[in-house]
Amino acid sequence: MNAPVIGTRVERKEDYRFLTGSGTYTDDVALPGQTCAYFLRSQHAHAKINRIDISKAKTAPGVIEVFTGADLPGSVGGLPCGWLITDVNGQPMKEPKHPLLAQGKVRYVGDHVAVVIAETLNQAKDACELIEVDYEVLPAVVNVADARKPGAAQVHDIAPDNTCYVWALGDKTAVDKAFAQAAHVTKLDFINNRLIPNAIEPRAAVASYSRGDDSYTLYVTSQNPHVARLLMTAFVLGLPEHKLRVIAPDVGGGFGSKIFLYAEETVLTWASKQVNRPIKWTAERSESFVSDAHGRDHLTSAELALDKNGGFLALRVHTTANMGAYLSTFASCIPTILYATLLAGQYTTPAIYCEVTAVFTNTAPVDAYRGAGRPEASYVIERLVSTAAREMKIPDADIRRRNFIKEFPYQTPVALCYDTGDYEATLTEALKLADVAGFEARRKEAAARGKLRGLGYSAYIEACGLAPSNVAGSLGARAGLFEAGEVRVHPTGKVTVFTGSHSHGQGHETTFAQVVADRLGLGVDDVDIVHGDTGRILFGMGTYGSRSIAVGGTAIVKALDKIVAKGKRIAAHLLEAPDADIEFKDGKFTVAGTDRQVPFAQVALSAYVPHHYPLDKLEPGLNESAVYDPTNFTFPAGSHICEVEVDPDTGATKIVNFTAVDDFGKTINPMIVEGQVHGGLAQGIGQALLEACVYDRETGQLLTGTYLDYAVPRADDLPSFKVTTRETPCTHNPLGVKGCGEAGAIGAPAAVINAIVDALAHLGIRDIEMPATPQRVWQALQSAKKERIAT
Repeated sequence: MNAPVIGTRVERKEDYRFLTGSGTYTDDVALPGQTCAYFLRSQHAHAKINRIDISKAKTAPGVIEVFTGADLPGSVGGLPCGWLITDVNGQPMKEPKHPLLAQGKVRYVGDHVAVVIAETLNQAKDACELIEVDYEVLPAVVNVADARKPGAAQVHDIAPDNTCYVWALGDKTAVDKAFAQAAHVTKLDFINNRLIPNAIEPRAAVASYSRGDDSYTLYVTSQNPHVARLLMTAFVLGLPEHKLRVIAPDVGGGFGSKIFLYAEETVLTWASKQVNRPIKWTAERSESFVSDAHGRDHLTSAELALDKNGGFLALRVHTTANMGAYLSTFASCIPTILYATLLAGQYTTPAIYCEVTAVFTNTAPVDAYRGAGRPEASYVIERLVSTAAREMKIPDADIRRRNFIKEFPYQTPVALCYDTGDYEATLTEALKLADVAGFEARRKEAAARGKLRGLGYSAYIEACGLAPSNVAGSLGARAGLFEAGEVRVHPTGKVTVFTGSHSHGQGHETTFAQVVADRLGLGVDDVDIVHGDTGRILFGMGTYGSRSIAVGGTAIVKALDKIVAKGKRIAAHLLEAPDADIEFKDGKFTVAGTDRQVPFAQVALSAYVPHHYPLDKLEPGLNESAVYDPTNFTFPAGSHICEVEVDPDTGATKIVNFTAVDDFGKTINPMIVEGQVHGGLAQGIGQALLEACVYDRETGQLLTGTYLDYAVPRADDLPSFKVTTRETPCTHNPLGVKGCGEAGAIGAPAAVINAIVDALAHLGIRDIEMPATPQRVWQALQSAKKERIAT
């Protein structure tokens, strides 16, 4: 009997090429006759363009062509938004055109004004400096709190008060009634700080055009090449879809920022035909800061109503979400469908009402960033729960246990139906692993050294594997949410899998190979995974929302089922037995109740050398495909406990312990899962303590446009994490998996801030805004000291 492959710590197959520098990234692509592009970007947050003079740039050395918005034909559309939100009045959201190159106005610092195509990058940069733009600078609005104030600068004519939509979910009447009867109400106001993704590989694109067959090829740093092709051809450039091949080779991280269709790759694709030569563009880090879609940026007021025993009665949330200057690909659904629907958390809160106002500002577009709506929702819930526990003098763990969902399936009051979970088990294990019982002794020891210790909890839940397509479509999705997989068995019995999911650090080439190897009784090295190429793969919706194993993996399993079914028919002829008598296990086809068998490799060879079965009943070959559209989300959940030590003299916070116990359903590769959790925790802690995208409130200039001003976590900012899992398998996919890629970023921020507040609560500090920098914590300590003296 073969040893199990699923659930084992198989080393990542792809790591050899990465560690030896053998990976192929978009910037590594070098095509014959390749040129270089550089974009002239607006240095103003809001301005009217009176005139653009490109005459000097066009005659500069090495310049092949210069394009502005005026050069784009009328048939070229704007960048589309993939999700239509309908407001509380039944009206569609305001959806201003998002031009590839500015037309008449620029609306944020970094907006695309022109592109120069030259023989070398330096020549393109030099020519950009020769472009003269006559701007009429206009007032700008960048802060989400200012967007709807009287007199605020108007970003788009079709949105007079900068409102994209006002959307609501839940039973407002029931919530208001519950609040009126509540024994206790906890209220908090939040700013969920704006973040800049900062993937290690900047965005890049190489576009080429073939006059021979009037086709295009685009190499691009994309998380979903098929979606990029669909949006670009059908909605922007008006090309036949089969005339554009999109290849996303190795991609160095994305965190959501590479889901979207951007102007740069679209302009390059269009321009490659105009100049009849390949064109490359690679973002410099300063460009990434101003032009990649940002994340978060919510202003929220939230209230939790409780009975006298700490039972949750109702939740009321009002959020204003920053969309930036334009609607990015999935921007509209992040603070709505992926946020409000998660506000039940792990709790049996019977009534919930959430109202979301989305606003335009003169900032870079805001879209999905690791977690995408789920971190914002979890932060709201878990900050409220811990604050309510402190106000009602109920231990953090106890108030959560009193309100946990314990019976499944569970229909929440905000649309979702959780299929399974065991929140008590993850919390109990977290309490043990974090040694909560010994915390008070550690707090006293820290106090003896003049330090303040705190313990923070976060019991998060997320929805992954966005689905199903028909439900999502009824909620405004403008694309399907299925996934495709193809399994090709070669005559030697080795296997190549073609998946529509895309790997940009997740380890798909290993995890998917483990699934296939386990099912077919092969070695992991006998399975190759191909992804990221619309010319080779049936179709696919890409990777985001921790959907790859739950949706893409299930598509592969369904294709494997077809392989095994056909293999049984072939084996039946080889063994001269009825089809129904053939069993398959451990890589062998066996006649039930006998020792007669043939190995998988022999069946594979017979499929391509069909001498032993009737061709009129069974066609040659062993290649199958499948498409999977889930019937529900998956619901990973867990408990995170953070322990911090605060220096009251400096405000510096040190995380001394961090424990994460997660339920991801069935675990395919524990090592890869741990790596995903570690990365997510680092980003969640980064948001809580360090990261903040800041624009100047008057001029709209990005003040955190380099790593000198935008702090990302370093190794010495992080503790040695304690992570483990508890499994409750998903009930509606054959692998029982849920997804793990975003959990750390979802659970960590609330755990960290709850820990800091716990350390400072005895001094009268009730809340700390993210990021909890030393300056911010020190100022809170000083303000609290002044209040104590005054009273």
